[in-house]
Amino acid sequence: MNQILVTKKLYITPELKRKKKLYKFYFFLSVFLVFSLISFYIYAEVDRSKSEETSQAILDNFNKEIDTTTADSDVLIAVLNDNSSDNNSSSLPASQNQPQRTVNTSKQQTTSSGYNYSTVAIINIPKIDVNYPVIDGKTDTPEETEALLKLSPTKFWGPNPNEIGNFCVVGHNYRDTRFFSQVLNLVNGDLIELTDETGKTVKYSVYDKYEVSPDDVSCTSQLTNGKREVTLITCTNNSKMRVIVKARAI
Repeated sequence: MNQILVTKKLYITPELKRKKKLYKFYFFLSVFLVFSLISFYIYAEVDRSKSEETSQAILDNFNKEIDTTTADSDVLIAVLNDNSSDNNSSSLPASQNQPQRTVNTSKQQTTSSGYNYSTVAIINIPKIDVNYPVIDGKTDTPEETEALLKLSPTKFWGPNPNEIGNFCVVGHNYRDTRFFSQVLNLVNGDLIELTDETGKTVKYSVYDKYEVSPDDVSCTSQLTNGKREVTLITCTNNSKMRVIVKARAI
């Protein structure tokens, strides 16, 4: 009996104790890492959900502004000449008697990090259920662009929406259904609709899709041969390359 006890006692060596402590350390470290990863994922998901809500709020406000602008432009006021004996008197719409009104529905807003931006368009892609406002910053710095991309697809380069030239829009790929995550599934012939500040909607047809390295900005070229184009830019699923989708006004 004593021999058995002595054997058991001798079996627990200092080396074994050290290994046990090491195993405990690795165990608690693994638990900590798993907990940290879960917490990070939950935080990122909540942050993305807030971004989606913010983007839809921006979209709703922009739609209201467009509705107001359209309603105002549809009102015609008849102006009568006070001199009834004048044979040249006539009733004319107010638009012919007043200076042309400048439309500017994009009210400047500020991000939580202090960057100013305005809403310049709505992008709608029926095939992949994309319907977001396109926002535009004031400084075009990388830091500003990164802050705006958390809110909504963002103008990257080019003219005003629906004008001659190449209107470039960049959006995050969250690998789900939000923002530009499904842009990778577009093919030639798919439709992209762009509504500008005046409420005018122009349809564009996809004619090319390809990948480039992150530092390749050749897709922003304004050489469109006098045509209106839209370029969509997002990341590949592994974030190593950029997906470029080119569309031309129908």
